[in-house]
Amino acid sequence: MAKESMKAREVKRARLCAKYAQRRAELKKIVNAGVQDTDEARQAAYEAAQELQTLPKNSSYIRKHNRCSITGRPKGYMRQFGISRIQFREMASAGLIPGVKKASW
Repeated sequence: MAKESMKAREVKRARLCAKYAQRRAELKKIVNAGVQDTDEARQAAYEAAQELQTLPKNSSYIRKHNRCSITGRPKGYMRQFGISRIQFREMASAGLIPGVKKASW
């Protein structure tokens, strides 16, 4: 089991990411448009980049880490099910995951 503080930190990151997602997208669009040769576009891109730096670090989606929804385990995460490989095996063996059964031949 992961520490409760680690689970809470991931929840906080997900919430911040959702809160600032639209603003970050707008600023990144301005920054990427600043590649043009006009001085106004470059100035706007510079200001947008400065504002992007003022946003919280944890509002970036890249800082989120997938964790098992049951145990909070950070490694061995299966995206399709949202749980770790260990929990997946236990639940599949118990027949708790529909459509999944142990292979035999």
